[in-house]
Amino acid sequence: MTLDKLKNILEAVLLAADKPMSVQQLDAVFEGDEDRPTRDDIRKALHDLTDEYAERGFELKQVSSGFRIQVKQDFAQWVGRLWEEKPARYTRALLETMSLIAYRQPITRGEIEEVRGVSVSSNIIRTLQEREWIKVLGHKDVPGKPALYGTSREFLDYFNLKSLDDLPSLAEIKDLDKAYPELALVDHHADVADSGLDCESEEADVVESDEMDAGTEISDDELAEDTSRDEMESEAEVLYEAAVEDAEMEESEFDEIDDSDEETTSATGV
Repeated sequence: MTLDKLKNILEAVLLAADKPMSVQQLDAVFEGDEDRPTRDDIRKALHDLTDEYAERGFELKQVSSGFRIQVKQDFAQWVGRLWEEKPARYTRALLETMSLIAYRQPITRGEIEEVRGVSVSSNIIRTLQEREWIKVLGHKDVPGKPALYGTSREFLDYFNLKSLDDLPSLAEIKDLDKAYPELALVDHHADVADSGLDCESEEADVVESDEMDAGTEISDDELAEDTSRDEMESEAEVLYEAAVEDAEMEESEFDEIDDSDEETTSATGV
């Protein structure tokens, strides 16, 4: 089989496939052929296709599960207009949880909460599992046997990563928005996940486009108003606690004065 024919066949298979294909899977396509290519031939053809696509609008990308042909990121804004619906938007709490699992795996839910300083909503874990971005790797040998979470191949495929070594170093990440521009972050002013309460619906963790269009998106003015309200409530609590302490101190002083009066009365016999 000539190299050109092999490249055409591989190109057709990869375009028809609905998932990345490994070299082993591509090799199985030629099973039974008299002029069946070797795996080295397949790798050579894939390498040549990668070079040929360098100046095209699509590319041959190797991810964790194998190879796939995909549109280049540079043209995403135009291709995305083919679909009316907008991609799901995720809360910062969800992405922080996912990042901790990716960089510190295997990790327990309790360890995630210890780092973030707040409780992790069950909806966050469920959403990540439903998307098959994380999975249970085992259970920690401590009382309660908490689950140990780690990332999956689907996570690597989604973010165009061949392995965890391709993750950007923590020193390179200054802002999650810049690290992964395809994800639009949603800062919830009253994030249920941060309060430790479970959400009754997925919109606390995943806000779909229809809901965003219906007005569920939080504006900067609302965020500022809620922040101001939180600060006022905090100041009120401080003033209340101070008032209680002053009242207790005054009551204690009055008790001491009463005791002193009683002792004086007893001493004078009046």
